[in-house]
Amino acid sequence: MIALAGRLRALSVPQPDGSGAELRTISLANVVALARELRLRRRQVELAALQEHILPERYLRSLGTVGWEGQIKLLSSTVGVVGVGGLGGWVIMALARMGVGRLIIIDGDVFADSNLNRQALCRESDLGRPKVDVAARWVRQVNAAVQVRKHYRLVNEEDMVALLAGSEVVVDALDSLPTRLALQRAARRLQVPLVHGAIAGYVGQVMTIWPADGGLLGLYGSGDVPEHGVETQWGNPAATPMMTAAWQVQEVIKLLIGRGEPLRCKMLFMDAEWGQVDILQVP
Repeated sequence: MIALAGRLRALSVPQPDGSGAELRTISLANVVALARELRLRRRQVELAALQEHILPERYLRSLGTVGWEGQIKLLSSTVGVVGVGGLGGWVIMALARMGVGRLIIIDGDVFADSNLNRQALCRESDLGRPKVDVAARWVRQVNAAVQVRKHYRLVNEEDMVALLAGSEVVVDALDSLPTRLALQRAARRLQVPLVHGAIAGYVGQVMTIWPADGGLLGLYGSGDVPEHGVETQWGNPAATPMMTAAWQVQEVIKLLIGRGEPLRCKMLFMDAEWGQVDILQVP
């Protein structure tokens, strides 16, 4: 790695950081070239650069928010995303752009015509293709430093425990209430926080659930629940999953870098139709 450090310093360039100090950065082209030259993963090169206090330029606009140690932590982290639809697509896009190093994505569905109105990863040319395949391809094209482990299958609680092993945070981007509850149980067994999100019409909700929390049980109780909520009547317009997924991503980033106050034992409830945002206490 001594050779890598030297090459990183040689290829880095100085630029002002906005406070009058000097910031050394390295371009994407040089990161790619170094990875090929030294037969390393691109993520290894980026991590080595950050440890040398050389910033990959792709993360320049994140530095003021997450900091050096935060970006290192993101690149070293693993996040599981269950559901690659309206919420999951936007979540995956943002986590890849932020440089979360490993993503585990799970979904057993293919893209259909009705997904085109809101699902970020769905194009007309993707209809009929497994959502996880499209998501993995998209991540490779946008940030090839991010490793993706994809699972094209419908899952139960036991499956989720096995497939999500190694995740530090799990994201609930599902549209089935029983499966959401199974995912919360799986996250509890894995002893990791779960970032819940749900949408219907103009409304979105977000909550972060620790393993010891009641979480979704505080919303839906412990009895039988319907397969779907009011979204079957209200629909899901394009902007609502964007709005809700953005908050989910912010919760994930806060959890990974240990910054800010997560939405624990409280739910963010957003009603874009009436311009109302509330924080509701959850038992």
